[in-house]
Amino acid sequence: MDVAALKASWAQVVELGDQAAAYFYATLFSLDPELRKLFSASMGGQRDRLLSALGHIVSNVDDTEALVPFVQQLGRDHRRFEVTAEHFPTVGRALLHTLAHGLGPAWNEQLASDWAEAYGLVSKVMIEAAEAAKQVEPPWWNAEIVSHERRSPDVAVLTVRPDHELRYRSGQSIAVESHLRPRVWRYLSPANARRPDGTIEFHVRAVAGGQFSPAMVYQARQGDLLRLGAPIGTRMTVSQDSRQDLLLLAGGTGLAPMKAIIEELASNLDSRRVTLVVGAATQWDLYDMQALIQLANELRWLHLIPAMSDDPIQPRATVVEAALRAGSWHDRQIYICGSPAMVSGTRQTLMEHGYQPDAVRVEQFDDKTYAPLSASLPPQRMPQEATRR
Repeated sequence: MDVAALKASWAQVVELGDQAAAYFYATLFSLDPELRKLFSASMGGQRDRLLSALGHIVSNVDDTEALVPFVQQLGRDHRRFEVTAEHFPTVGRALLHTLAHGLGPAWNEQLASDWAEAYGLVSKVMIEAAEAAKQVEPPWWNAEIVSHERRSPDVAVLTVRPDHELRYRSGQSIAVESHLRPRVWRYLSPANARRPDGTIEFHVRAVAGGQFSPAMVYQARQGDLLRLGAPIGTRMTVSQDSRQDLLLLAGGTGLAPMKAIIEELASNLDSRRVTLVVGAATQWDLYDMQALIQLANELRWLHLIPAMSDDPIQPRATVVEAALRAGSWHDRQIYICGSPAMVSGTRQTLMEHGYQPDAVRVEQFDDKTYAPLSASLPPQRMPQEATRR
């Protein structure tokens, strides 16, 4: 198998952008029209997710240390889409058709053989992982909304109760689907450590034009049922073996995993020093300050710093500006969560101030990338940059 040729050919297909994705799905649904029902009515939010994941996996098939755990997670994750072992050969055929179409004269018998072999290895790992997962967890959890609070004009805090135990670590993310938007899944981070009653708190901001978030904020009600996928992600979890102090930088609803991390540390009687900088446009947009102040009063090791970037009364500062003004954090592990622009801007500013990349942890899922892909493999340029919706 010529891995270099796989990588080079995939890079050419990536250059085609949405054209390749459109051809892939048209071919897939032509080969098996029944597969169409596994996808949302609007393909806009997932146009290139499956194709980008498959291509990136197969073209990195030599990186087994990073690839195998990711592919196993992807296999488990696809159970919530009702994907079965019988679907994989058809997906493989559609992938090869797309590559042949996109590469034109560059497509040859040897390249076709290498791609088929690599896809066969990947699909085998995914199928085995999905089969193993059947023994220990469902493809999804049904969860009732037991509380829906509008904390601001565009932010809601939802508390949900899964129908049976859902084990997760603070800092992980969970895919969520609503009957209001069938087949549209979005990743949300629990805002609480695991509770005895099993309830989970989610923070959602309505993004203009989003397929999912406006429905959760403006239409969802107490008593509605959601579907929850298996928890994923490791970059935002805190090692219980480390005693390193933490700096948590949260923008908007990026507060959710930070709050869960703090609760988890408290429940483990972990008293390392934690500074939480929570940012919003104005003081009225700090939708969870009452709960944060209560936490800071209860936990002597927690220091809370609010940051308002556009407040008409309070001093203005972004999250990273407020953090840098407050002190030096070179001895801390730094976690960042917020919008894509906030995360990238904050990380860049920290690098410019001499902070090392391995001291900064982020995990960012969006509506065009499978979360395990963004969490587990090196970044690959895609035709369009997505936003979390």
